[in-house]
This record gives sequence, C-alpha cells and structure tokens, in this order.
Amino acid sequence: MSLRLVLTRHAKSDWDNPLQSDHERPLNQRGRRAAPLIGRWLVENGYLPDEAFVSDAARTCETWARLSAEFPQPVSTHFEPALYHASPDTMLRVLQTAQGDTVMMIGHNPGIAAFAARLLRAPPKEDAFARYPTCATLVADFPAEHWRDIRPQTGALCAFIIPRALE
Repeated sequence: MSLRLVLTRHAKSDWDNPLQSDHERPLNQRGRRAAPLIGRWLVENGYLPDEAFVSDAARTCETWARLSAEFPQPVSTHFEPALYHASPDTMLRVLQTAQGDTVMMIGHNPGIAAFAARLLRAPPKEDAFARYPTCATLVADFPAEHWRDIRPQTGALCAFIIPRALE
C-alpha cells in the first residue's frame, strides 16, 4: 500500500492593509484566481484528497475554500494552528496523525519548501521547486501503510505544479 501527500503553499496574499496582522491577511486578486486553478488541476489529474490539514491563517483557509470548491465532494478538514509558519518537524508531526490515504496539507513558506525538499528522494527539476512560490503544489507517494511510519527522503515525486503553468 502507498500513501499520497498533496502539499500546497497558500495562494498569493494581500498586503494592502498595514493594520492587519499577518495571520489575518486574505488573498489578493491573483491568489483568488490561482487557488481554483490548482483545485481543477488536482481533479483533472486524479489527485483528490480524502483528508486535509490547513493552517488556520486567513490566507490558507481562503486558499482551501477556493481550491476545494472545485472538488466533486467534501473532504474531511482539520484547521491546525500548529501549521501557521510551521517548521518541517511540526509539519511532519501533524502529517503523522493523518488517517486518509491521500492527504492534503496547506501551509506557509519557508517551512513548506523545506518540508517538501526533506520528504522527497529526488526533487523535481523545476527551478520553482526551491522557491516554492505561492500556490505551488507537490504530489508525492510514500511506501507506507500509516502516516506515522513515513520518514524523510522516502517520497516519490508524482507531480509539481505552479499556477503560472496553468494560466
């Protein structure tokens, strides 16, 4: 059996209101366009999650709402405060609690880029992978029966996409 992870950075956020805290920042227009593109791409490629872990920041919640609106059915979703600007170690601990076969996680840089790089046996060839731009999405498979058993550098790359490639 194998497990699949869909790892997405939040879509582009709005910096227009200097009085808003970082945690409260919503998506900007570009981000609101990008999230559904990724959602449709996931559907078209059969990468639908059955469970999702989402940082509780406004921009990650809005990314999830716009992205998952493209899915044909609801997904069991956990809004996790621990994923807000989480380190790779924290992301791994959260992931290891998952129960689904295909799990999606939406978080923030720099942690999400470092987590993606740590999980894979070999990174994708795309230059964008190291930057992990907004709404970048990695799909990786792991040779494990339970998420608690996955380890760094065991993930096999299935796909890596950025919204610009879909426009």
